[in-house]
Amino acid sequence: MDKGLIIVYYGNGKGKTTAALGVALRAIGYELNVCMIQFIKGEWNYGEIYSSNRLKPNFELVITGKGFVGIIDDDHDFIEHVESSKNALAIAKEKIDSGKYSIVILDEINYALKLGLIEEGEIISLLASKPPEVTVILTGNLLTDKIFQIADLVTEMREIKHPYKKGVKAKKGIDY
Repeated sequence: MDKGLIIVYYGNGKGKTTAALGVALRAIGYELNVCMIQFIKGEWNYGEIYSSNRLKPNFELVITGKGFVGIIDDDHDFIEHVESSKNALAIAKEKIDSGKYSIVILDEINYALKLGLIEEGEIISLLASKPPEVTVILTGNLLTDKIFQIADLVTEMREIKHPYKKGVKAKKGIDY
């Protein structure tokens, strides 16, 4: 039995979720099952919603977030965001332990940690209890020392240049 890994894609640059989805696409090519749980995204339309249906039955997308926290059109109380992140953790535990998935992606979990929606100890506990054969991928812009220490692979996405700085708006199929 292959040992599953703990993989972290973090940083202020673009490509964290995209990298995780690249792993998912590769795994699905080998008929492996992948589940992606989104901790923050949720109430907007974005490409993963549509493409995930095309990857069934090997890919499951679980949307738990209430949208991006504290931005202009966020109409949820902070406690609602906390509750949705706690729910996402419970779902993550269930999916990781189910025996159905080779890979479970915890999309933007590190962002939920940075915002104080969940605690580092909850993530560490989840990772420590995962079955040995399951790979877990964490994305988001934060990396703590403890998560770094238990991770098998850490990749930092660092922004060098971004079209937003020139006023170019997010592009369908590229940014969302």
